[in-house]
Parts: sequence; C-alpha cells; structure tokens
Amino acid sequence: MRIANLAGRATLVSGSMGLDVEAASDGRFGADPQGVWSDWAGFATWAGTLDVQGHPDARPFDERDLRPPVPRPSQVFAIGLNYADHAAEASMELPENPLVFTKFPSSLAGADATVRLTGDRVDWEAELVVVIGRGGRDIPKDEAWDAVAGLTVGQDISDRTVQNWGRPAQFNLGKSFENYAPTGPAVVTLDELRSAGHDPAALRIHCEIVDEAGAEPRTLQDGTTADLIFPVDELVTRLSAIVELRPGDIVFTGTPSGVGLGRTPQVFLKPGQRLTTEIEGLGTIRQTFTA
Repeated sequence: MRIANLAGRATLVSGSMGLDVEAASDGRFGADPQGVWSDWAGFATWAGTLDVQGHPDARPFDERDLRPPVPRPSQVFAIGLNYADHAAEASMELPENPLVFTKFPSSLAGADATVRLTGDRVDWEAELVVVIGRGGRDIPKDEAWDAVAGLTVGQDISDRTVQNWGRPAQFNLGKSFENYAPTGPAVVTLDELRSAGHDPAALRIHCEIVDEAGAEPRTLQDGTTADLIFPVDELVTRLSAIVELRPGDIVFTGTPSGVGLGRTPQVFLKPGQRLTTEIEGLGTIRQTFTA
C-alpha cells in the first residue's frame, strides 16, 4: 500500500487515485495523517484488504496537494557519510559508527515544494527515508525490517554556511530551515515494493536538476541504496540500542556522491532551478528554489 498526506488528510493512493482513510474506514481511523502510525498494525491489516483503484469512493487527486506523509514525527534521525563514495568526495574517513544528527520536524515539506534559499551555499542530498511502524528498544537485526512501516523519498537540503558555523561545526540548524526536509510522495510498504519486483534493500536513487524552464535536466546523483555503509536493518538496530524508536519516527539514511560541496569547483543551488529526486519503486519529489 501507499499512504499519503493529501491536503492534510490521511489517504491511500494508487496511481492517480486517492481514497480518504476516515471515510473509507467509517471513522475507525481518523483523518490526521500522523494517526496512521499510532496504530500501525491495525491500520496495515485493514488497509491491506482494500483495492484503492477499484473502490467506489476513490477519487483523482492533484499531486501538488501532497504534504509530508509523516507530518509530525516525534523523532527525525539523519545519518551522515553513509555511502563510501560520498565520504570520499567530502575527504572524510569512513565512520566506524553511524554518524547521527537531526533535521527538526518543522523543516518537513511535501513532494512538490517551493524552497526559499537561505544563502549562496545551499546544497542537495537525495536520500532514502525510513518510516518506523513498530517501535521499541534493542530491536534485533533479524527483526529490524519488521519494525519498518515503509519507505519514502527525501531531500536533506543543507545550508553549508550555517552547517559549518564556528568550531566545532554543527549539522542540525543548517539542515532545518523551512521546507529543507521535503519527503513523499507517499510511504510505500515493503510488501508493495516486493510485489512489484523491487528489493527494499537495493533501490536505485537518482537526482537531477533543470536550470531554467525548457532546459535539459542534468544528473547530479545516481546510486543505489545497496551501497549504504550502515543499511536499514543495521540502523534500526543501532539506533534502538540507544533510544526508543517510536511509531512514525523517520530516518534519513544518507546520500550517495554527487553533492555540490564535493564538486570541483563547488556548485550550489540557485533561484529558478528545479530539483527532482526519484527512488525506484517509491516515486518522485520536486523542489523549486526561490531567492
């Protein structure tokens, strides 16, 4: 199944059709998209029986109305330097343990967002985002995927100037401006991915940019989540060994090589550009940048 936030309402989507959760469940599940995760097991059992495309209450929807599928996570984790090629372009050693920071939840945005640039050194980072369905502490690695509700697409947009304020540098604030954490278009469950022939542990991740209307897109990043240094199951285990993971928490898992900071000369986002990020089986998100 694919779970979306359509104009602030929990919605199951399939292709161009959306099915309002509150209406289809006769009120068993509410309209709040965040409420889906508080009773994930019950919701998944109910929603897994539905044919969204064939449901009499399904309606076409406008993708511009898609908001962050998990709008108010209690915790947002982000993992730095989780691809060897990205660590190399940053001239940094491979981490021995997951390098964890956060993007504050107020930075979340939907799948088609307008982002105001906060400076002249704002960068892109295409990322797979994990959504926790069953939380807890000390989750064994062989049970870690069972704790995952689904996956979605994210961008870890980063103001490199603010990120590197002072000594020592800090990551969180430079990555948490308004709309600097776009996600979507929907959370895709693991069974949905597998039924379509995709391996949740090995998904192609691609990012490209259009400089101006009518221009040809330029590829910025092209990789696979199979190259994660700390893959999804290990991240769930490592994080839950220290903190309590909660239903609806999200994890930005890191970015492959190709960011602007790692280029020679360095390149950063400019007003008028349009960024597109796609992950195999999960869909596409887009951002337009303004001054």
